[in-house]
Amino acid sequence: MVNFSMLWIMSSFFMVFCGLWSFICYHKHLLNSLLSLEFMMLGVFWLMSIQMSMVGSEVYFTLFFLTLAACEGALGLSLLVFMVRSHGNDCFMSFNLLEC
Repeated sequence: MVNFSMLWIMSSFFMVFCGLWSFICYHKHLLNSLLSLEFMMLGVFWLMSIQMSMVGSEVYFTLFFLTLAACEGALGLSLLVFMVRSHGNDCFMSFNLLEC
């Protein structure tokens, strides 16, 4: 019989690898890249919270990590809004690096 803690750890690793696979395969749009990065961050947060609960230490580090992940998501969304307003869409192929 499989231990539930091992099942949760394997599911969090599966989340991280699925996010990495989607980041590598579906990088045509900026929104897809941002969503896959956030999915990886949630998998890492879940793994970290499981490990911290097993050890019995403080959970403040996981809350700090969740705060940084939320700030990273807000920064990514602001970049997405800026690129859509300046270029008209979020396709990476439509960006010209020679423009200011």
